[in-house]
Amino acid sequence: MKAIDRRQQLLALMQREPTLRVPELAEQLGVSQGTIRNDLNALAEEKQVIRVHGGGVPTSSRLPRGAAFAGRVKTNEAAKHMIGARAAELVGDGDALLLDASSTVYHLARCLLDRRNLRIVTNGIEVACMLAQNPTNTVNLVGGIVRAGIDSVIGPWSERFLHDIRIKTAFVSCSGFTPENGMTEVDVYEAQFRIKAVESATQVVALIDASKFGKLDLTPSLRMAQISMLLTDRSLAPDWAERLRQAGIAFTLCG
Repeated sequence: MKAIDRRQQLLALMQREPTLRVPELAEQLGVSQGTIRNDLNALAEEKQVIRVHGGGVPTSSRLPRGAAFAGRVKTNEAAKHMIGARAAELVGDGDALLLDASSTVYHLARCLLDRRNLRIVTNGIEVACMLAQNPTNTVNLVGGIVRAGIDSVIGPWSERFLHDIRIKTAFVSCSGFTPENGMTEVDVYEAQFRIKAVESATQVVALIDASKFGKLDLTPSLRMAQISMLLTDRSLAPDWAERLRQAGIAFTLCG
């Protein structure tokens, strides 16, 4: 079989069964694991798949349905993917996670399709639909109000749901960030969800691409003291990196 035909078969197989890893893909296609890895790398260079630990995710897999959210997912896409891929390294099979409805966390969700038996709480409709593709996961979409174009569930019902749960790691983002003010948000209800969410988590990981630094939006969200780790991308300006160091903030440049 020609490489181009095998790679198309590989893409089709991953779209049908997104939880398959390299050994299973190799067995189904009757080739070596090294061949599958080479094919995945070639498809990643062509931007047909996103490489994740143990396999890959087709870029056409579960694209967001809402135009507004899809636009946010595409904005600074490379940076958000690098941050999401690094965040995914912190997640193991069987972990209990809380994920917000941000586009950066959606990129993280795309990198978690090879994990098994995750227990997930989220207010993100697209995040929930993405991770529910893996039948081993338990995905809890919180209750509340759904607003057109927002792709999230908000309100007092969702906050009450969080009161009695315990989560290993919460992954959250924001629309603006400075070391002095912490995370800020355009939407008051999204900010309130994050504030309530961190009370349930053992650790909080902030996923903030470099474009958010220096922005101060309407509503305070999380203070720096509430964040265990900050992941950003390598386009962060050196002066911002220095300000993080001076503030004693643990951060990682992803990419």
